[in-house]
This record gives sequence, C-alpha cells and structure tokens, in this order.
Amino acid sequence: MSAFQCAPIAAALVLMLLVPAAAAVADEDAVTRGEYLVQAGGCFSCHTAVGGKKLAGGRALSTPFGTFYSPNITPDPETGIGRWTDAQFLRALREGVRPDGCELFPGVSVSELRRHHRQRCASDQSYLFSLPPVHRENRTHDVRFPFSWRFLQTGWKLLFFTPGPFQPAPDRSVPYNRGAYLITALAHCGECHTPRNFLGAARSDQRLAGTLDGPDGQLVPNITPHPDTGIGKWEKEDVIELLRTGTTPEQSKVKGAMRETIDDGLKYLSDSDLEAIADYLFAQPAIFHDVSRKRSQP
Repeated sequence: MSAFQCAPIAAALVLMLLVPAAAAVADEDAVTRGEYLVQAGGCFSCHTAVGGKKLAGGRALSTPFGTFYSPNITPDPETGIGRWTDAQFLRALREGVRPDGCELFPGVSVSELRRHHRQRCASDQSYLFSLPPVHRENRTHDVRFPFSWRFLQTGWKLLFFTPGPFQPAPDRSVPYNRGAYLITALAHCGECHTPRNFLGAARSDQRLAGTLDGPDGQLVPNITPHPDTGIGKWEKEDVIELLRTGTTPEQSKVKGAMRETIDDGLKYLSDSDLEAIADYLFAQPAIFHDVSRKRSQP
C-alpha cells in the first residue's frame, strides 16, 4: 500500500482518537460552566436544608400561602432528578412542569426561570448530573387551602406567566443586557426584591422596589436607584462590594437569605458580571418605596 493510500487511513485513526478527547473537554467545559451558573442562580442556598447535604432539598421557605420545601436536585434516581431526560429538565426549568405533568408552584421562581437559554439549562444539567447522588425523600409542602391545589397553577400561569427565554434589548449595550440576564433570569433577584399581589404574582409597577414579605417573612430592601429609599446614593463599587462580601456602604453586614445567596453563589461571580449587575440596577426606574419605614410603623 502506497503512502498516498495510507494517508486517509491515518487521518481517520487520528480523528477517532481526537473526537473522544474533544467530547471529554466539551463535557468538562459544560460542567464547569454549569457550576458557575448554579452558584449564581442561588441553587445551593435554596435547595439545601439547614444541616443537610448540598442540593438534596428540604429547605423550608415560609410564605403568606404556607411553607414550601425545596426538592432534591441531586442525580439520585429515586428521590432526585437522576431519571429526568434532557427534555424533562428543560421543561421543568423553563415551563414549570414536572416530568409527571404536574405544575410546579410559583415558589420555585417559575416566572423568571423561564428566561433561561437552552444552553444554560443544558450546562446546569451537566453539572448537577456530575455530582454524587443523595437519597433524600422530598418533603410535602404545607400550603393552605385552596392554594395547595396544583391544578390552580394552570390558571395562575395564564394570568401571570409569559413563556419564552430572555431577549436582549437591541438598543442597549452588551454589559447592560448581560446585567439584565443576570438579574431577571439567572439570579432572579426580582423574586425576592419585588412586592407581590394577593395571588402571589410579582407587581410589575414595583419591580425591585423591596417588600415586607420576603423569604421567611424577612424585609427585603428596595434596590432601585431611588436616592432616598433605594440605592440611588450608592456608587457602582458599593453594589459590587455588597455582592462580593455582603458589606453595605454603611459597613453593616447583610443577613438572612441574602447572606446565604452571597456566600453560596454571588461572591463567585466574575468582576465583569458583578459590574454588569450594578450597571443594570442603576439604569432602572427609581421607585419610591420605603419598606424599612413601613416595618417600623405600628
């Protein structure tokens, strides 16, 4: 056999060796990217019970409608998501529907999780499935009647849920749109920082203006750029410092759910992502909403 005839065979052998290696690198990249996204999304703080194993669920979330318990999202095949297909994972994240067809409650940030891109969902799944499975049965929610009826979520979604991934604003800069994606989809800040109506839907006219009824009844501050009731007097570096260390410009430390969100996720964001979040927040409408004064009133 001539050298000319051997060349295609050699090239094929090299390709056979390179393809698995390239796939392994791609898988590793997806897992690394997924870890970053899962951290930024606050998944660790929400899906880990006090004293429990990471992401094995059971974290209690007290709301005006009752107490919700986060599910196990480790790859355990019986109590976690180990048997979920790619399509089922994507549907749960973007449509709020479990593999068995039941609606997820809005307590799992359905309204903002739907903004995730398909690639982001795939990266999340790659990371979660790379973790050791934890066998931990999910705890039943303790939600008062009639909000405990899951089928009512279908009507709720018709009223308040708009499907579809995040769409960047064509007239805005790349950093602004990155910040918008981080705030409205990945970290879903509006889920905690926006007051809700009597049906539990976020009030669009008060977006990011803070609320008295945050997670576990905690006060959640106004993070719009209002100079008196929000962060309007802060510098961009102040926002970045808070997201990285939990320290306010007044040198006080944040507590509660925000402390966990920072320690388990936001502090791992890159400098450019933290700057994008700050830029986006300062570009939002300034809303007068003094939640701290409301809490202090009798």
